Formats: sequence, C-alpha cells, structure tokens
Amino acid sequence: MRKIKEIIVVEGKHDTQNIQKYFDCETIETNGLAINKELIAYIEYLQKKRGVIIFTDPDTPGDKIRNRINESVKGCKNAFVIKQDARTSKKVGIEHANKEVLEEALNNLVTYSDVNPTLTMQDMFELGLSGKKDSQKKRDKISKRFHLGKANTKTLLKRMNYALLTKEEIQEEINESNSDTI
Repeated sequence: MRKIKEIIVVEGKHDTQNIQKYFDCETIETNGLAINKELIAYIEYLQKKRGVIIFTDPDTPGDKIRNRINESVKGCKNAFVIKQDARTSKKVGIEHANKEVLEEALNNLVTYSDVNPTLTMQDMFELGLSGKKDSQKKRDKISKRFHLGKANTKTLLKRMNYALLTKEEIQEEINESNSDTI
C-alpha cells in the first residue's frame, strides 16, 4: 500500500474511507462546506509541517471548498478527478472513484502558484477554448490532459495560470489532440 506523507483534505468520512482503502494516509474532513477559521488555521499548520493535498469532489461545493482553502493556505497541492470517474447514477464524489482514478489524480498533483498570469482571456479565445462551438470539448481535453478538473472558461484560465502552463504548451496539446481525431 502506497504511503502518502501529506495530509489529504476531503469533504467527508466516506471519502476518507475510500482513499484509505487504497493508500496509507491521513485525512482531514471538512464536513462539506462547513469550513471555519479554526479549520483553515489547522490546515495552514499542517501545510507547513507535512504538506497538504486538497482532494475535493468534482462538483460546485467541492470547487468552493478547494478555492477557499487555496486562497487561505498557500502552496497546497491539488488532486482532481472528473465527474465521470467519480459517480454513481445519482451521486458524485471521491467516495465513488476507483483505485486507478485515485492513483492517477495523486500522481498528477497541481500546486497553485502566486505568480503573474501568463495566459489571458484573449488567449482562451485564440486557442479556441472559449467562444467557439467546440470550446467546451477542447477545455475538457485540456483539463483532462493537465489534470486540472472539469472547468468553465474562467476557472480553467485560473487553473492553467496557477499551474504555470504556457500558451505554447496548450496550443501544442490542442494540435496533438486535433491530429488524433483525423
């Protein structure tokens, strides 16, 4: 069983149970959106001591939790899964992801950086990631390729900047993706 030294932040006890089935790790549960100052302070402390991986559900509440923690605690690593890989017919969550999906996410962590953005909304238009019929499809491919989680235009732009991706890297991936479909 793979040991993970960082503390993994999840939303609830079922997420913890699923992750601990496959990995030797410790988790903190946010109990959904119930994040208070004490929890943020504790996560900040743990980030300094051992490091933190934010591994929230691929849905709106999960994104809100992730954003709140990333804004408050600098340097956290982020693990993403897409909805299709973490769902049942009625629910979405880390608790429903299988070992391979969890492993892939934990092997491709993204740390948000506090640097000046390299990509702009204009780049999103030029790359075809916004404003075109197939923009959503392209965003999904980029999100999956760089393990950034499913996102709308604005969120993907922010995540690509956090991950220090360049316009050239994105264009190269789009070109490669287009050649795969021919």
